[in-house]
Amino acid sequence: MAHTGRYSRQQLFSGIGEAGQERLLRSRVLIVGVGALGTVSANHLARSGVGSIRLVDRDYVELSNLQRQTLFTEADVEEVLPKAIAAKQALEKINSTIEIEAFVEDVTEKNIKTFMQDVDVVLDGTDNFQTRFLLNDASYKYGVPFSYGGAVSARGMSAFLEPGKTPCLRCFIQSGASPGETCDTVGVISPVVDIVASLQAVETIKYLVESGKNRRSLTSFDVWTNYSHSLAFQEPKVDCPTCQLQHYPALEAQSEAETTLCGRNTIQITRQQPIDLTQWATKLERSAQIKSTPFLLRATLTEGETLVLFPDGRVLVQGTEDLVRAKSLYSKYIGN
Repeated sequence: MAHTGRYSRQQLFSGIGEAGQERLLRSRVLIVGVGALGTVSANHLARSGVGSIRLVDRDYVELSNLQRQTLFTEADVEEVLPKAIAAKQALEKINSTIEIEAFVEDVTEKNIKTFMQDVDVVLDGTDNFQTRFLLNDASYKYGVPFSYGGAVSARGMSAFLEPGKTPCLRCFIQSGASPGETCDTVGVISPVVDIVASLQAVETIKYLVESGKNRRSLTSFDVWTNYSHSLAFQEPKVDCPTCQLQHYPALEAQSEAETTLCGRNTIQITRQQPIDLTQWATKLERSAQIKSTPFLLRATLTEGETLVLFPDGRVLVQGTEDLVRAKSLYSKYIGN
């Protein structure tokens, strides 16, 4: 085998062996959200030899990310690199023999089917339940397993959800529940991120090598208080709209034009048309301090807020959670 040297220690493990390694090399995984969980998971899967990894993230690297988002460096912060691009560059240095795709986009009900095309597992690297329920519903509609994970403070949770064999995320967590605490409101320590993402990665690897050993439980823990609990999967809820009634509410919902990014002091506004970064750099340079890259345009306004423009039509208004204020700034500098 051409890859024997690279993966020799992994192949010595009886649960994988040469046959399992060949399956990994033929596998395709989608990682949505390339932040804390996404970078750790991607690192494990790339080093393990998953043949194709598709990364999707809407954000760019900031200094506060470096404490726990393990693929990024200070240079990525200086260059204002999108997370998907920075992660792709890092992973290609780790394993140049596999395919890494990177998309700087917001995953919505309009494009999730395209991103899921031909993948074997969808891995959750997101930081909000709105997107998680979208991934959950898409996974069950299209029959693709969903490796769920979440981490905040010192607490973590994970489960490997398999359409037709296990309950879905909606059977455990109500979609109308409060968004609760986030890393941006109560913080997070990096070891808990590594633990959750490692659980997500190992369950993904188990599935891809056809081990038949996937955990059938929802695992939760607090590494600071030494608490841990495993909730064995029960029968799905009979009225679950996703895995029982097949209504897939997140796929039928319409994305809002304005979205508050919880705890980020940022509001995202989505235009209906693409943004020409070069053109907008010229327009905004007279009224803002500009930082332009091939992937985004950052304009620091005299009012104190910052606009971040992406080619796919998204504009982040950073420095406020006041929707009226954000829309006012957007209208003043971007227009309709």
